[in-house]
Amino acid sequence: MAAPFWIKYLINKTFSQRFFWARLTNYPVIGKMVDYALFDGDDIFYLPKDKTIPVNEAVDTPEGMMAPSQIVEHFIRQASYRWIMDFCICRDSTHCKDYPTDLGCIFLGEAVKEINPRFGRIVTAEEALVHARKCREAGLVHLIGKNKLDSVWLNAGPGEKLMTICNCCPCCCLWKILPDINPEISAKINRLPGLTVTVTDQCIGCGKCTKEVCFVNAITLEEKQAIINQNMCRGCGRCVDVCPNQAIQITLEDNEYISRSIQRLKNAVDVT
Repeated sequence: MAAPFWIKYLINKTFSQRFFWARLTNYPVIGKMVDYALFDGDDIFYLPKDKTIPVNEAVDTPEGMMAPSQIVEHFIRQASYRWIMDFCICRDSTHCKDYPTDLGCIFLGEAVKEINPRFGRIVTAEEALVHARKCREAGLVHLIGKNKLDSVWLNAGPGEKLMTICNCCPCCCLWKILPDINPEISAKINRLPGLTVTVTDQCIGCGKCTKEVCFVNAITLEEKQAIINQNMCRGCGRCVDVCPNQAIQITLEDNEYISRSIQRLKNAVDVT
């Protein structure tokens, strides 16, 4: 049975308390219970914007063959079912003023048939591709993978047949809780495999990248130099976007990162 529509209002009312609940998971017993109930088997990662990765520099592949959005597009085309939410639950809950609240998640796989039709609609591959493109154009960043939390609150299963594609902003994203939540849970939300974000000598210490840009507060300014905490960074690439001196760079160590990322996600969730 699909989750009732009132669950949306419950989340809206309690969303501001997410940091409190995240901190509770650091108590071992509570952490293990929450991990099993809401995050068991999860594997999720952020995809940087296509333009943040210089084609033919970090990775030696043909022009246009290395855009991270290709991972999203692959699964949208492969999925047996595609669902677009009519709202983003995070931005809707926080009354976001900077990014559209109507650009909701995309869900893929057989389990979408269990989602309450009042939350959104089943769409074609082309409609889902257009929606994903609109999200990128609005400045949102894709998060993709198996997220049991979505399967639970939507009451849509089985969880291994529900893939989440979130379209995240830096101000309202649920995963701003990562610095507060149990490290074992936090480790399930990753940056793209093989991706590194570094600050170069071009940094002039303007501090722009530290001001409400990084959703996990992984960037600090020390002695007029931006410093990235590699343990916290999830590789969303927003800092690359805003740097006026192009002093922050994304590099990829693996020239087959798209195919490897796709295979890793296939191991976590089946959308066909």
